Amino acid sequence: MAEDLLHKKHLPEYTPKKGEQYMSEKQLAHFRAILSSIKEELLDDIERTVHTMQDEATVFADPNDRASQESDIALELRNRDRERKLIKKIDESLALIDSEEYGYCESCGIEIGLKRLEARPTATLCIDCKTLEEHREKQIGK
Repeated sequence: MAEDLLHKKHLPEYTPKKGEQYMSEKQLAHFRAILSSIKEELLDDIERTVHTMQDEATVFADPNDRASQESDIALELRNRDRERKLIKKIDESLALIDSEEYGYCESCGIEIGLKRLEARPTATLCIDCKTLEEHREKQIGK
């Protein structure tokens, strides 16, 4: 669910004007709006989950029903944990926007690219560095 929010089209895709500087004020505002929108949806989902879990807290006499409910709750909590981690990444991205460092690879310093950031607004690595990182992870078996 958390990953799905990154792929939803919250706002129209940003089309830079001819000669527009990379990560201009308009671009930063666009990505701030995307990140804030995703964060707001995640926080709403978390709030809804808390209320649902409180409302549906039932003690079943049947062990199968109880096990099923516990399994559903465990799955929901895992999803919320993923969303909590995504909120942390969003907050980090918003801090990068504030410091005007958003959109640049944290490894090599080159531009990440508008298309990549549209697809994954929390990206911190350019496609080359991310590919290299994934190859390293495969080699060491992470």
